[in-house]
Amino acid sequence: MNSARFALPLAALVLAGCAGDGELDLSSGVGFTATRTGCPTVAVAEGTGDITLFNAGGGQTADSVDVVATITKIRPSCNTAGEKIYSVADFEVQARRASAGGARTLTLPYFSTVVQGGTAVVAKRIGQVTINFADGAQRASASAKAASYIDPAAAALPPEIVQKLTRKRKGGDADAALDPMADPEVRAAIQRASFELLVGFQLSEDQLRYNVTR
Repeated sequence: MNSARFALPLAALVLAGCAGDGELDLSSGVGFTATRTGCPTVAVAEGTGDITLFNAGGGQTADSVDVVATITKIRPSCNTAGEKIYSVADFEVQARRASAGGARTLTLPYFSTVVQGGTAVVAKRIGQVTINFADGAQRASASAKAASYIDPAAAALPPEIVQKLTRKRKGGDADAALDPMADPEVRAAIQRASFELLVGFQLSEDQLRYNVTR
């Protein structure tokens, strides 16, 4: 498991003792403890959490809307025990159709992508979720899942950065009040070692433009 406990400066004091995450550790220096793992942040990619389907020939107007679906209820999980970090995002797709007449099955494409450092896409996969509308029902939902593997070495911080973050600082030290996170080198290293698992609907250019401009 790739993890580290960082001792970082904290302005507000809490009771000393056995420090847990976010608590002040005064046993051997000033700082609070926080645990970092290689697990990615899981979220819906901006502008892709909804998809709107229109009736043929009707244009992109409110009167022509056929189906609207939304990704919601994301439940992330992560396993760091294996050779690779395995991250999973379970989520729900909720859909509403304009006409409730007749049973209907609708399959929608979605993607999952792994982003490193906020900008570099290192993996992308396409999946499908099937929505089944019952006769007379305007609403339906279905469950879906996205998963990815991440190289633990890529998610690990360099030893020199870990040393800067975990070095104990005593109250009398000249740098006791300095936040290591203010160091550009530290921030850049943490950014490079940070991953996101993003999910969203696989939209056409017109569908993405509609989401952005509506």
